[in-house]
Amino acid sequence: MCLSACILFALASVGCGSGNFTPPITAVSATSHPLVARYSIRHFHQGLTAWVEFGTDTSYGRQTSVMTNSVTTPGGQALNILVAGMIPQATYHMRAHVEWAGGSFVDQDQTFTTGALPTSQPPPQVQITSSIVPGLAPSPGIELLSLVPTNPNTLASVATDLQGNIIWYYPSSGTPVKLLQNGHFILNLAAHLREIDLAGNTIRDISVAQVNHSLQTNGFSYVIINFSHDVLVQPNGHWITIGQVSKDFTDLPGYPGTTSVLGDVVVDIDPNGNVVWGWSAFDYLDVNRHLQGLPDWTHSNALVYTADGNLLLSMRHQSWILKLDYADGTGSGNVLWKLGEEGNFALSGGDPSQWFYGQHDPNIVSTNGSETTLAIYDDGNYRIDTDNVACGTSSSAPACYSRATIFQVDESTNTASLLWQDLPGFYSIWGGSIGILSNGDVEYDSSAANPDGSQIMEVTQTGSPQIVWQMNTTGSYAYRGQRIPSLYPGVTWQQ
Repeated sequence: MCLSACILFALASVGCGSGNFTPPITAVSATSHPLVARYSIRHFHQGLTAWVEFGTDTSYGRQTSVMTNSVTTPGGQALNILVAGMIPQATYHMRAHVEWAGGSFVDQDQTFTTGALPTSQPPPQVQITSSIVPGLAPSPGIELLSLVPTNPNTLASVATDLQGNIIWYYPSSGTPVKLLQNGHFILNLAAHLREIDLAGNTIRDISVAQVNHSLQTNGFSYVIINFSHDVLVQPNGHWITIGQVSKDFTDLPGYPGTTSVLGDVVVDIDPNGNVVWGWSAFDYLDVNRHLQGLPDWTHSNALVYTADGNLLLSMRHQSWILKLDYADGTGSGNVLWKLGEEGNFALSGGDPSQWFYGQHDPNIVSTNGSETTLAIYDDGNYRIDTDNVACGTSSSAPACYSRATIFQVDESTNTASLLWQDLPGFYSIWGGSIGILSNGDVEYDSSAANPDGSQIMEVTQTGSPQIVWQMNTTGSYAYRGQRIPSLYPGVTWQQ
């Protein structure tokens, strides 16, 4: 064995290995994020894969995704794995599992002590309630919160475990914050769309100014004021987002003089920051249909990519979900249909109060041919009853209420059916999210359920839903609360 190889072997962490064994050199160090460690594995092999298990003792219990890289230099290659999902000011044990063609290695146990949460940004206050019903247990995973704090200095992009402990955060407020398939997060920061890694390092950033330059260069007739409410990340690296634009109108019915109407556009941004496809509500919808008044005409709040390559756009102030002809960036932009009251679908039973109103966060549960099942948070703003009276508009009008709903939509017959609902018994005037969990339960967030916070509930998807788990926030409103399996794609953390 040559001298350099002997030195490398002596420097390697003591672990156990098998096969063609040239041991990696490992080290655990801090990052700029107090709750995130860097596990560095310097190795000398082609086709190497590695993952890290970690926990508060040597039974570990949680793990990262499997990562891969190969030797690219004669001196070896460093594979750095960010380890996240730890509570503040606690000591964790961790060790790496490494494999390559013809060999494997399990590192010795290493320890890492997390830091404190930033004193300049206090954490949100949360209270957790779990079901006492025998046989009911929360779906596994963690909670990812996109918060709107009543105190602007409070942390707003946060992940907690199901006991309410903060295990990750990003100091800037993003509405929403989303976990990506590459293990990064994306946030809408109004003036920027930003992709970050677990340590909070910026991977990619696109500004409103950059997008507006591209819009002007490419002949679009509008500029955006800010990014709004949602962003989709496509497999080809494109980002699709909502932008708010303003357009002046003169002497609209009920609005004499000049009215600067605020509407929405959808833009498809390529990896270089160029807008390659765009859609404007002003080109396709009637500005005189304004269910919640002007100037905030459309107030779109969510985008969904469909199985046939098109887009769903949730337009809260129209109480519609639109299907846009996107066709993976080659579509005309035509509105293929409008789902909701006065839209293109007949609702089974014919009761207008069973439609959604002022909705948030529609997402596709399943698609089967022409049938699509959608989960939708129904805020209930200006809900129309059987007498065609909008709720909350007078002392004699019916009271408004909010619901979690699941609808089935059949594009071949233009019919829609309400499959399931849960009525929590209050009116949440804004915000909200909903999702179907791995155990079949429904989790939904009522952003304005409380005077000073939100209520997130996991309930059974049954005729009489039962509460399985509940989080109440105080001092922060959860614009979205989402159960995700873990901080790592393809990995589920149990309780």
